[in-house]
Amino acid sequence: MNTKKLFLFLILLSLINFSSAQDNGEDEFGAWYMYFGTNRISNNFSIHSEAQFRFYEVTSTFNQLLLRTGLNYHINDKAIATLGYGFISTDGTFEDIPDEENSNEHRIFEQFILKNSVGKFKFEHRYRLEQRFISTQNDDFTEHRARYRLQLTYPINEQWFLNVYDEVFINLQEPIFGQNRLYGAVGYNVKSNFSIQLGYLKNHFTGVNFDRLQLGVIYNTDFRKKEKN
Repeated sequence: MNTKKLFLFLILLSLINFSSAQDNGEDEFGAWYMYFGTNRISNNFSIHSEAQFRFYEVTSTFNQLLLRTGLNYHINDKAIATLGYGFISTDGTFEDIPDEENSNEHRIFEQFILKNSVGKFKFEHRYRLEQRFISTQNDDFTEHRARYRLQLTYPINEQWFLNVYDEVFINLQEPIFGQNRLYGAVGYNVKSNFSIQLGYLKNHFTGVNFDRLQLGVIYNTDFRKKEKN
């Protein structure tokens, strides 16, 4: 199967799952539409920009808005440290995670990324700590969480690539297990700083699993002044 057929097969599989889904949060085939950017401002610093729009269904029934930014310090080409902030607004009125409510969350996070390669395979290890300040209709509370993501990227050619990852969420209060995300995607490099990914996410909570189509756009900019010859 060539890359174009693989891309079309993934779209068809998503539509089949969507059309056969039932009308509840767990069985519904939802979607996340995402933008990510690394905006370089100097040799050592860049600004992370991110927006995610999450839906219980592929094109309707809003679930969550996530906006995230951060200051990246590039230690070298293979190590990046980040201090960041996120705002998350969640609509829990559609049946999904048990006992979920409408909520707003302000989140501070600290992150460290390590990269390495083995042949054509590119590995990325992401370690993240989060301090979550959550407000619901009935309560305000703070939670803390640790996350680890192992990501693997394989370039098929100069344009096409495969991307897979697994990420585990560990709460620093009860219950300890938060969630696990398993993801696979086909990506296309439109330009050297602009790529698109279409993938599938299996989001596992204790006793509950959710299927999500993911469409991601990655656009990186460079605001460093070019040196004159």
